[in-house]
Amino acid sequence: MRWIYLAIVVVFVAALIIFVFQNTQSVDVSFLALGVTLPLAIVVLVAYVLGALSGGSLYALLRRSVAGSRRSA
Repeated sequence: MRWIYLAIVVVFVAALIIFVFQNTQSVDVSFLALGVTLPLAIVVLVAYVLGALSGGSLYALLRRSVAGSRRSA
């Protein structure tokens, strides 16, 4: 089973490297009064990390909330 997980990670990293090399053009990103020009791969990476952090935080909050409501009931 360990080899299957390793193979999945290798395929994911290979796809990520291909994505980075194919998306080097710069894009303009604006938020409120801030503006920045970055490569598309960096913008996607930042969006992914922010989504993972917010999703993980929400999941932890909901799990803690459900566990707390089960204890008090």
